[in-house]
Amino acid sequence: MTNGHRITVEPSSAHVRVVHGDQVLAESERALLLEETGCPPRYYLPAEDVRLDLLTPSDTHTVCPFKGTASYWSLPDAPDLAWSYPEPLPDVAAIKGHVCFYAPEVS
Repeated sequence: MTNGHRITVEPSSAHVRVVHGDQVLAESERALLLEETGCPPRYYLPAEDVRLDLLTPSDTHTVCPFKGTASYWSLPDAPDLAWSYPEPLPDVAAIKGHVCFYAPEVS
């Protein structure tokens, strides 16, 4: 990466579960752990392990110079609570097809 900025993506052995209210939105034993300079560690879960049927695509898109353009999903009472990079940059290509949430339970 550039100017001391670093991103690593590695398979995680953690059990990652995402719950909102009384609904389980995602649960995975196959998460990827993304660590990025200046950011908290983030778990990216395979889309197959996420209840995308419960989420609504958002109009929100953000651009990260290190990861690419993110697309977001929402719940009626939780806007933009999940995101993914449909076409991630080459250094983080492993996160393609994965979804990230702000506050998963990790065990």
